[in-house]
Amino acid sequence: MPTETAAALPLLDELRPRTVTDQIYDALYQRVINLSLPPGAKLSEAEVAAQMGVSRQPVRDAFYRLSQLGFIQIRPQRATVVTPISEEAIRQAFFIRLALEIACIREAARKLTPAHHDALQGLIARQQAAIAADDRGGFHALDDQFHHDICAYSGLEFVWTLVKDNKGHMDRARWLSLSYNARNAMEEHKVILSALRERDENKAVAAIGLHLSRINDTLDRLRAEQPEMLGH
Repeated sequence: MPTETAAALPLLDELRPRTVTDQIYDALYQRVINLSLPPGAKLSEAEVAAQMGVSRQPVRDAFYRLSQLGFIQIRPQRATVVTPISEEAIRQAFFIRLALEIACIREAARKLTPAHHDALQGLIARQQAAIAADDRGGFHALDDQFHHDICAYSGLEFVWTLVKDNKGHMDRARWLSLSYNARNAMEEHKVILSALRERDENKAVAAIGLHLSRINDTLDRLRAEQPEMLGH
């Protein structure tokens, strides 16, 4: 029987030109984050290699990278499986992200120009359109872009790189919340932008703190409604 990876992994020539291992890793990482590969899904080196037209070695290397991040569990002589969403990993990611983005938003309140504010407003408009179209993937990407652009406009794009490297476990939980929480997130983006326009550093810090802290509400709801998705 084919495992869950049969859901149309792309051929390598459809992906951006990076190393073979990078391409495999990116494809699988995205499917873990958006829960196309949910907790408990089985992965086969041989199947992934066959679907993507590569040898098994780069697949093995990509599996290892995912396992080091805690997204999959490699079990010798048994199927590799996608791990449950880890509450501990989410708490650690939240701590890192909150510290970094608070530092960044302080800079943004001082440095962003009216043109930057207008560009962020345009992103919020696109987020609203994504919500209206029930485009969760599109909204998730625009949400990330909003936070990325605040860092970039502040001259601190490296901060977003650090955030992105640490937020994957939060993203799995956030993806589950998009059906009921995307509009709340967009409204919170409006409050953040308002504080940036006013150059009110303390208001901006409070707004980003409240916004990122919503992950705790998401975890509470997951425990109550989908406990099978969670690990410790």
